[in-house]
Amino acid sequence: MQSDAVKKGIERAPHRSLLRALGLSQWEIDQPFVGVVNTYSEVIPGHRHLREVAQAVKDGVRSAGGTPFEVNTIGVCDGLAMNHPGMRFSLPSRELIADSVEVLARGHGFDALVLIPNCDKIIPGMLMAAVRLNLPTIFVSGGPMLAGTWEGQKVDLSTVFQAVGKVVAGAISQEELSALEEVACPGCGSCAGMFTANTMNCLTEALGMGLPGHGTIPAVDARRIRLAKDAGHQVMALLRSDLRPRDIVTRDSIANAFVVDMALGGSTNSVLHLMALAHELGADFPLAEINRLSLGTPHLCRLSPAGEHHVEDLDLAGGIPAVMAEVKDKLNLKVKTATGRTLRQDLAGVKARDRRVIRPISQPYSATGGIAVLFGNLAPEGAVVKAAAVDKESQVRRGTARIFDSEEEATRGIMAGHVRPGEVVVIRYEGPKGGPGMPEMLTPTSLISGMGLEGQVALVTDGRFSGASRGAAIGHVSPEAASRGPIAALRDGDIIKIDIPAQKLEVELTQREIKARLAKLLPFQPRVKDGYLLRYIQQVGSASRGAVLETTR
Repeated sequence: MQSDAVKKGIERAPHRSLLRALGLSQWEIDQPFVGVVNTYSEVIPGHRHLREVAQAVKDGVRSAGGTPFEVNTIGVCDGLAMNHPGMRFSLPSRELIADSVEVLARGHGFDALVLIPNCDKIIPGMLMAAVRLNLPTIFVSGGPMLAGTWEGQKVDLSTVFQAVGKVVAGAISQEELSALEEVACPGCGSCAGMFTANTMNCLTEALGMGLPGHGTIPAVDARRIRLAKDAGHQVMALLRSDLRPRDIVTRDSIANAFVVDMALGGSTNSVLHLMALAHELGADFPLAEINRLSLGTPHLCRLSPAGEHHVEDLDLAGGIPAVMAEVKDKLNLKVKTATGRTLRQDLAGVKARDRRVIRPISQPYSATGGIAVLFGNLAPEGAVVKAAAVDKESQVRRGTARIFDSEEEATRGIMAGHVRPGEVVVIRYEGPKGGPGMPEMLTPTSLISGMGLEGQVALVTDGRFSGASRGAAIGHVSPEAASRGPIAALRDGDIIKIDIPAQKLEVELTQREIKARLAKLLPFQPRVKDGYLLRYIQQVGSASRGAVLETTR
């Protein structure tokens, strides 16, 4: 066992002395050491209840003959970080989280791990650490938040962001906004729609790293605590059978996760994070492969922000197992999962319980998946759009460019009425290097929706869009402006063509014109001059490869 290096032999007497200082008895020292890596935080609503989840995990570990050690790592709440400099730290935190899990596990000789994430970059950071360490590992998330209710309608965080635009447009009053603000987020959990956090928790389950229910059981449901106990118990079975993350997370299981993502119509950020996971695994997974999977996968669920249902509804309809059972002919069923069985065995007898939430494969919302990757002379390395959240009438369009060189500039311009119907809003220098940190753009998309411009205006950025964004919002344009990608050559009035069904994103310029414009640009000057973000700028690669720190390989 890994922990033998900490506790075995006469030369480890000082180490055992420290373990006894923790209150451990000899039999606890003799047992396998299990790191329970919690992300409890008092500043993230999705994480404030994780002490209780961690306690249940530790109970499960002890019941199966292990000795648990709870440790912590960091997290950033994307909602609280949105639309101010804090958002520039969100994606970069993913790398810190992966590194910190590695440090904690290796530094203390843990034999196995239970990882407890719940929100946005924390989940993929832990997934990256799991395959890097390759110790027997299982995930258990904190679960989704319940939706709120306002004026007889189900609401969530994205409703509040959109309501800001409605106030600006005069459609609702500030008093109504305040009333909505009070009820939209009724308690703990990851925000209630199929935004990035819930997308990644669902895909962790689809990858096989979490037990059934991992992605959908609500945070406040007692089943979440039972699941946590079961996860703690099950990690000991994984340790005994020597079933490790690289036995579960393979190129095939990543492809399975993308298929489930397409059926769900999940957040575009999943592309960024699954590509980073493939990189950590050392698997070749080009962006073009995602389109192949999308073309073969029907879109079966319309969850907020694309539809009226929330993750709690998906849970009652059968959760991720029911979605996977519906598209099982598109999946590799031989892959192993954290249950210790194959996916085929896990899905035996599983059926959807509510066809309003999970449509049958014969009656999809669309024949193709909810995410598309666009290519063209504006995005030679690709760009990503949540096609499931784009009206059919808006999937093909041609418009004049309205250029902004930052999200803050775009927000001011939209609120001041400078964006007009028929335009394509371009927000650049917000990529991994340019942002830095590739900040999410929920405020601009929500303002456009709330101000009644959805369907009339498209957005294109080398940054990211929140999982709560909706409409023709195209992100991850690569190469980014800071790396002299074609998006840096755009000028107000250029004609941009978007064709989502044909997977095209182009500007009506010749390659010679683009090259000539780029040659006249001044060298890129980073927005930050010191600290972690400067180191991040110096190391981070293209969004098309997952925005990973390329100097680590």
